[in-house]
Amino acid sequence: MLKRLFKSTFLFAFIGILSCGNQNKKEQNSKDIAITNKEVEDQEIILAANRTQAYLPLLEGKKVGIVGNQTSIMKNKEGGFTHVVDSLLALEVNLVKGFAPEHGFRGTADAGEAVEDGKDAQTGLPVISLYGDNKKPKAEQLKDLDVLIFDLQDVGTRFYTYISSLHYVMEACAENDVELIVFDRPNPNGHYIDGPILETEFKSFVGMHPIPTVHGLTMGEYAKMINGEKWLKEGIQCKLKVIEMENYDHSKAYDLPIKPSPNLPNAQAINLYPSLCFFEGTNVNAGRGTDKQFQVFGSPYLAEDYFDFTYTPTSKAGAKNPKHLGKKCYGRDLSEIQPIDNINLEWLIEAYQNTENKDTFFNAFFTKLAGTKQLQTQIEEGLSAGKIRESWQEGLAKFSEKREKYLLY
Repeated sequence: MLKRLFKSTFLFAFIGILSCGNQNKKEQNSKDIAITNKEVEDQEIILAANRTQAYLPLLEGKKVGIVGNQTSIMKNKEGGFTHVVDSLLALEVNLVKGFAPEHGFRGTADAGEAVEDGKDAQTGLPVISLYGDNKKPKAEQLKDLDVLIFDLQDVGTRFYTYISSLHYVMEACAENDVELIVFDRPNPNGHYIDGPILETEFKSFVGMHPIPTVHGLTMGEYAKMINGEKWLKEGIQCKLKVIEMENYDHSKAYDLPIKPSPNLPNAQAINLYPSLCFFEGTNVNAGRGTDKQFQVFGSPYLAEDYFDFTYTPTSKAGAKNPKHLGKKCYGRDLSEIQPIDNINLEWLIEAYQNTENKDTFFNAFFTKLAGTKQLQTQIEEGLSAGKIRESWQEGLAKFSEKREKYLLY
C-alpha cells in the first residue's frame, strides 16, 4: 500500500515501540511516532497528519479506512518522515483497508494506467483502486467502515485527479453514512487562481466542477466547497471533518518532500504543471519519458529552425510509452527559468504557430483539460495571450468571491 519513507533506523524505532507493554501503549506510541506541536513549533508548517491530538479521539473505537498514497506522510522526531498508515497502526487504530487514487497506492503507475485492487506489501492491508472503472467506492466497500480518512497531496489544479477522487469519496460517504476526515496539506500552487472556468457540459474526471484551472484551495478547503456548493449528486452533503494545519497560509512557499505523482518530480515541475499540462491535449510531449517531466516540451512536428532545444523521450517508470517515444523532439527547456505565478500561454501559442500541421495539433482531450472549447478557438484565431487572459477575468472574479467562503487559512 503506502510506502515507508523512513530509513532502517526508523524501522528499528518502530519495532521497539511495538514491543512495549500494553500499559499506556497508545499514549507512549503517540509520543514516539508523531512529532508533537511543541517539538515542531520552530517549523514553518505543522501538517494535519502531525496533529494526532486533534484526530485520534475521532478514531477511538471506530473501524477506519484511508484514501492515501506515497504522499501520506508526517514528520517524526528524527527529522524524517513516517507514513501515516504506519503511525495509525502503531497507535492501534483499527485500520481496516486502504483506497488508491490515480497512479496507485505507491504512486508508480502511469497517468491513465489501470490500478488494480490488491494488498499492501508492507502491511498486508487490503487496497481498493479508485481509478479506472471504480472511481467511486461501492457500498459494499464501505459497509465495514465507520470513518474514512482522506490524505493526499494535491498540487492545486483542476485537472489533477486527486480532487476528482475526493468528489467521489465524499459522495460515497454521504450515501453510506460514513464520516470523512480530511488531513489537510499545503497547496504548492495555492497562492494564486488562474485559467478558464470549466463549463459543466465538459465535465470529466479531469474536471468535475465549475472552477478555474488553478483553484488556490487546499484539499480541506476544496472539500468544504464541494459540500457548500452542493456539487455532489442530488445536492447531498458529506459528514465532513477537516483537520487543519498550523502555521500555514496561502502565501507560504512549500516544497513537497516527496513527489505527488511519477511525472511531477520537483518544485519546478509542480510550478510549471498548470501551464504545460495543456500540452497533454496536443501532439506535443510535455517531458514525459525524460528526467525533466513538465519542465520541457517538444515534438517532431515543431519547426527545428525555430526551436533549438532537442530531446528524445524514452520508456521510464511512470511513463512506459510516452508521446513520441524514441523520436527526436524540438522545443523548449524550461527547467532553469524562475518560478511563475500565473498560467503561461506563450509556450502553447508559439508551439501552435510553429507546428508542421495546425490541423493535427489539438486533440479531443484538450477541451477536457481546458474545460471549454473557447481556449482552442482563441489560439486558432490568433489571439494573444493577453487577450485570452482578459476573457478569464470575469469568471475568476466570481470564483474568487465564492472561494473566500471556504478558506481556512
